[in-house]
Amino acid sequence: MSFPDLRAFLEQLRRDGDLATVSIPVDPRLEVAEIHRRVIAANGPAILFTNPVGADIPVVTNLFGTRRRAEMAFGARPLRLVRRLVELAETLLPPAPRKLWGARDAARELLRVGTRRRRSGPVIEVVTGEVRLDRLPALTCWPEDGGPFITLAQVYTEHPDGRGSNLGLYRLQVYDERRTGMHWQIGKGGGFHYAVAEARRESLPVTAMLGGPPALTLAAVAPLPENLPELMLASLIAGRKLDMVPGPGPHPLVAECEIALVGAVPPETRRPEGPFGDHYGYYSLQHDFPVFEVRHLARRRDAIYPATVVGKPRQEDFYIGDLLQELLSPLFPLVMPGVESVWAYGETGYHSLAAAVVKQRYPREALRSAFRILGEGQLSLTKFLLLTDRAVDLKDFKATLAHLLARTDPRTDLYVFANTSMDTLDYTGPRLNEGSKGVWMGLGDPVRELPREFRPREGLPPGATEAIVFCPGCVVVGGPAYASEPGAAARVARHPAFSGWPLVVLTDEPKRAARSAINFLWTTFTRFEPAADLHASSEETLRHHVAYTFPIVIDARLKPGFPKELSADPDTAARVTRRWGEYFDRRVEMGDAESAGLDKV
Repeated sequence: MSFPDLRAFLEQLRRDGDLATVSIPVDPRLEVAEIHRRVIAANGPAILFTNPVGADIPVVTNLFGTRRRAEMAFGARPLRLVRRLVELAETLLPPAPRKLWGARDAARELLRVGTRRRRSGPVIEVVTGEVRLDRLPALTCWPEDGGPFITLAQVYTEHPDGRGSNLGLYRLQVYDERRTGMHWQIGKGGGFHYAVAEARRESLPVTAMLGGPPALTLAAVAPLPENLPELMLASLIAGRKLDMVPGPGPHPLVAECEIALVGAVPPETRRPEGPFGDHYGYYSLQHDFPVFEVRHLARRRDAIYPATVVGKPRQEDFYIGDLLQELLSPLFPLVMPGVESVWAYGETGYHSLAAAVVKQRYPREALRSAFRILGEGQLSLTKFLLLTDRAVDLKDFKATLAHLLARTDPRTDLYVFANTSMDTLDYTGPRLNEGSKGVWMGLGDPVRELPREFRPREGLPPGATEAIVFCPGCVVVGGPAYASEPGAAARVARHPAFSGWPLVVLTDEPKRAARSAINFLWTTFTRFEPAADLHASSEETLRHHVAYTFPIVIDARLKPGFPKELSADPDTAARVTRRWGEYFDRRVEMGDAESAGLDKV
């Protein structure tokens, strides 16, 4: 099934009983987001708020908040086509008439990929220079957010020299009636275009579109290589060419969108943006970012404003991210020879941890593949990378970690690279956008039997509260607060109680961390930086390489200055609890928004 626009998708959800309507007045400041979080925590429906306070149009959230709805938005066709194209790339050479004739099915599909111009379309039913961003139902999601944010803006830019376009999902903090922030993080295509324009002291034309075919939103999130047009991916997902209509600015608009904000980002202009409760599960702090000046607004007469809410995993972005990985995964061996599969863990914010199965056809070839992964598009922001050359289900994190620990030699297989770039939303490094990377390999056949029970004769070291086995070879240990003893991780690494364990994780919340894989991933990898927080029982430098001795200790305690974990405003939470029975046109289960997708202790 392919959906030409947002309302066709909503109509299908309504027929399926997967859309709930809230018709009473609800405040876009905090209340809408808290309702959304409780619904998604219960695996509930998409939500259409028809009467948002202070706004002129309705708002819809939780469009992709279950695996089923995300799969509906994709459809099965794109994955089949991608796999078919990879198969043809491997079999068509050398070309022959019989092979080319056999590929005609893919050729027919590719003829439907692209854009086509139309004179008019729904998105330009109303075009005005009287811009009132304050009348949009932009959400304030968390109590310490810097203000309302547009969270599903599909931001379109073009390279000033005509070298391609970018469509990215960048958050826009609404400052006033005509201006927003432009949160271009490092490594983003729109930011690269702006850097070129700003170096020439020129404004960069920008168009931010809301709604349209669900495929457009999915393509805007996709981590495509630079200069590979996201509009083409949107067309591939949709199964048809995208209709484009002339807008009030230099860019054509996707005809079926609900709203388009048209303007420019001037050079050498910055304004504080944030804080913002982000998908790492903490606040991203206030920093200076470029400013988007909106000159025109185009929209449907009966426009619907789409929004999302991010926070502790798993939220709506998790389902989109995992399906995008599955869609693009057949391409990895083609664009990165030697890499058989890659999986980034959404529970860590995706950039904090990834794992890969690679080929090892000669000694240390796996490291070549590691460098290839860390140099590829958005994967270059990966903070920690696990590698093996034997088959393992990378989606099963416990199995993947145990697989690696049974095979690794920490003297030769663990690498830490300091002074590298870091994802803008990751605050474990010393400064914004700066940090380190780690690569840990576990290759070949198992070389050790992993311990499965923790029964030390010596007892726990002083200050350790408890030790809980997470998986074979890995034990989670509660420790003193970092502020009271910063060096506790090094002391734990040297204690004989852990001498038989390859990996120890020191944490403030041992019960929470060891409760499940999702808890372990989130509490560990969003809170440690390899160069600062990896320790071992002993270390020595051999040939300019640091050789470690087990156990390896990850210090995942919260460090001073680390942003706060996201939590709802108490008054808003109480109001939503009190009004729950008033909101919906039918019964909708109320989930636990504080835990989100994490398992409670």
